[in-house]
Amino acid sequence: MGTRRAPVTGDRRSRSVAALVRWPLGVALVSWRYFWRTTPIHRSDVAGDRSDLPPPAPADRDVQRPDDGYGTLLHRRYAVRIRGSSLGPEELLERLAADPDRWSPEFAVFRRTRGDDGSMAVGDEFLIRMPGPWDGPVRVCAADAAGFSFVTLRGHLEAGRIEFRVERDGADLRFTIESWARPGDRLSHLLYNRLRVAKEVQLNMWTHACIRAARLAGGRPHGGVTVHTRRLENRVRQPEARV
Repeated sequence: MGTRRAPVTGDRRSRSVAALVRWPLGVALVSWRYFWRTTPIHRSDVAGDRSDLPPPAPADRDVQRPDDGYGTLLHRRYAVRIRGSSLGPEELLERLAADPDRWSPEFAVFRRTRGDDGSMAVGDEFLIRMPGPWDGPVRVCAADAAGFSFVTLRGHLEAGRIEFRVERDGADLRFTIESWARPGDRLSHLLYNRLRVAKEVQLNMWTHACIRAARLAGGRPHGGVTVHTRRLENRVRQPEARV
């Protein structure tokens, strides 16, 4: 495992202030992208249940679990079917893991703070700079031939987990992003659940990531991008991973 590098971030309050400063720019960028997007987006939003709880979280005091957050737990699954790619699932996953900036939204910057460049291994850490209430540190908690996962760390403006997977879908590929998250603090809760604009910004950013992943594969989205959202209002405890 690579050595930890000094993160370029401040305390929670300074990150919250920075998020507010960048917020109008982030909304403008995402709105512009949404206006000109031609790929259809198929959305659903329904009430969830216990099956929407995230996988067990690492038992680590630095990890910010969904239970540590505020408001509604959102379980989201973004998926795109990629047609015309000559790559296999593992080949595309290798490209995704080598440089997240190649497929993440243009205004989301991954700065590695722990681990070796060009790979994605358990224990690697990144500071992700994004507009709105998503700026913060994450750690790779799982990585294999099928995908990789991040958990949020203390100080992140969300509390949760996000997974990225690639698999065969007939003759095509399927890229899936699955997330479980609550706002990490009261400010994020206000922007995310009360004003609701933040939730739309996040949705549009990750749908755009699906489209960019299709381009990175050398293919094209087939049938648009699907986004399924399930909301868990009641607070149910998330299990911890066994160590």
